Amino acid sequence: MLFNFPGSHLGCTERGNDTKISEFLILGFSEEPQWQPLLFGLFLSMYLITVFGNLLLILAVSSDSHLHTPMYFFLSNLSFVDICFTSTTIPKMLLSIQTQSSVITYEGCIIQMYFFILFAGLDIFLLTMMAYDRYVAICHPLHYMIIINPQLCGILVLVSWITNILYSLIHSLMIVRLSFNRVEIPHFFCELNQMVQLSCSDTFLNNLLIYFGTGLLGGGTLAGIFYSYFKIVSSICGMSSAQGKFKAFSTCASHLSAVSLFYCTSISVYLSSAATPSSHSGAAASVMYTVVTPMLNPFIYSLRNKDIKGALKRFIGVETIKGLIGQG
Repeated sequence: MLFNFPGSHLGCTERGNDTKISEFLILGFSEEPQWQPLLFGLFLSMYLITVFGNLLLILAVSSDSHLHTPMYFFLSNLSFVDICFTSTTIPKMLLSIQTQSSVITYEGCIIQMYFFILFAGLDIFLLTMMAYDRYVAICHPLHYMIIINPQLCGILVLVSWITNILYSLIHSLMIVRLSFNRVEIPHFFCELNQMVQLSCSDTFLNNLLIYFGTGLLGGGTLAGIFYSYFKIVSSICGMSSAQGKFKAFSTCASHLSAVSLFYCTSISVYLSSAATPSSHSGAAASVMYTVVTPMLNPFIYSLRNKDIKGALKRFIGVETIKGLIGQG
């Protein structure tokens, strides 16, 4: 992750601190007109798949009483957050392509950044909760319903919302205090690091907060996931039955795939941004964890899960019957 430190921001002195920027220009992926229809069609398709796929997963879980368990409670929350996560960036980008205007207001940019940080953080927290759920289910199966009870699930989700709301608010307030002398954002949304890099103010506190937040929230949750899977693997290796090992592994394979996809793509984004700052390559890499991962999550959790596939079939079957009755 690339950060700016005091001493490199001299533009504010040259232009004057009273200059108030009212809008930014989001450069996106390409300014070439021939690429715009292709980009619009591609991202519209991915957005619709993400929304309908995750919405279908939520409806399937909520309509099937057999899936009213902690694991699927966390999964439905993850699907809801994924819809919101994608909706913070893609609709605005599609509107910009359609209207051929890359302008976003200062207030709109701050709001977009706030909700992006919020839902990205919730994604990470929910993936960590799901790892803990699998750890208890495999390592302490007899005490699972006592430990992972509905009250604990509700508290964990509530705490994650409150924590990320406050965390996003702090970052947003820290950005508001900065001055800017450049308005071009080499990204397809108002990303926190890009905003800090554009500032001509002293960004030491902003960078310190990013370091601290990444280490505490990002590193802490990742450590929790690693610990959970270390205990899971140790427990699976201790099983004598090959069938028991396969069943235990299959219950967490989907979650492990989603975690790997999210973390590997997000880490690669910041490594690529550090290597080539302020370029379109960072924006293209960000698509993996901001668009592709939320789009693939419903497929990851449904294709290898018999319960989800059964619930989807029953839900679609019921809706089809209702439609036929309504037509009749």
